[in-house]
Amino acid sequence: MKNKVFISTGILIIGYFLAWLFASPVEQLKQGEMIQAIDLSNIHGSEVLIPSTRSKWIHLQFRRFAGCPIRNLHLQSVVQRNPELIAAGIQEVVVFHSPSESLLPFQGKFPFDVIADPDKKLYAEFGVDSSIFSLLDVRAWPAIIKGYGVAEKPVGDPEGGATGRPADFLISSEGKIVALKYGRHAYDQWSVDDVLQLVQEMN
Repeated sequence: MKNKVFISTGILIIGYFLAWLFASPVEQLKQGEMIQAIDLSNIHGSEVLIPSTRSKWIHLQFRRFAGCPIRNLHLQSVVQRNPELIAAGIQEVVVFHSPSESLLPFQGKFPFDVIADPDKKLYAEFGVDSSIFSLLDVRAWPAIIKGYGVAEKPVGDPEGGATGRPADFLISSEGKIVALKYGRHAYDQWSVDDVLQLVQEMN
């Protein structure tokens, strides 16, 4: 019996290590790189320029699909603290791999730019990938459980797949990537405090 428990525990440890290893995202862009100017339209049809002439910094977030409760859990904190971000010169731009019609009912109320990228062209350009380990990583599970328990949350099918991983880029008004984070799991992203701290360190 003890041997069976020992073997089972060993298998679990090895499995978790392999999950951690293969969950490592492949970083295609690096800190300090310059990006070419991008001209986008948000889900309301307004122009969004990256880099921006409207603000000193752009926090470009890559999220999952419109109905993802995990993403909602994180973005509600961004919604609530958006005045702090604006005061720090930060413009939020959030990308989803869902079409505009799926995003408008819920994310259409957000006080910042939301971009629909159902063909994942921007995801490919910025090296943002998908992995089954985005959901298998136990560090994402508390957010998954909490996200599904929230009363007001988006609904909808996982357009573009359910295994997307998040990514964050802080881009200067000159188009320089001054900081970036490729998430290992579905809830691995910068918090609002992280973004504000990064900008404070740059000033």
